Amino acid sequence: MANIFAVVLAASSSFMVGGLWYSPAMFLTPWLQAMGDRRQAGGGHSSGTFAAAFAFSLISALVLSNLIGPKPTLSHALGLSLKVGLGLVATSFGINYQFAARPVTALLIDGGYHTVQFLLFGLVLGLWH
Repeated sequence: MANIFAVVLAASSSFMVGGLWYSPAMFLTPWLQAMGDRRQAGGGHSSGTFAAAFAFSLISALVLSNLIGPKPTLSHALGLSLKVGLGLVATSFGINYQFAARPVTALLIDGGYHTVQFLLFGLVLGLWH
């Protein structure tokens, strides 16, 4: 059984990292350019978009928690998280972005975020057992 508190903390932490990752201080402007979005950096999304994104983060953290197991070592949790984030999620973005003819910059930003997201999940889940 997954530790629901660790899952919620993992999802919340990664959601905050996402806010920073896609902020003007980091990758928002190059991401908007790579995605072909001509909005000014700082344009917002609806609360529904953020709620759905958080729900997806919760689901991802819960699934990873079940894959990692109930009492993982930190190295196991981080290793599996890296494999999932980079080896499954980022490469899946790569397939989609290839067919959508999106630039490699978009893949690096989005795939990088999700790799960091899963590493953060693994850190929280690996430390909280």
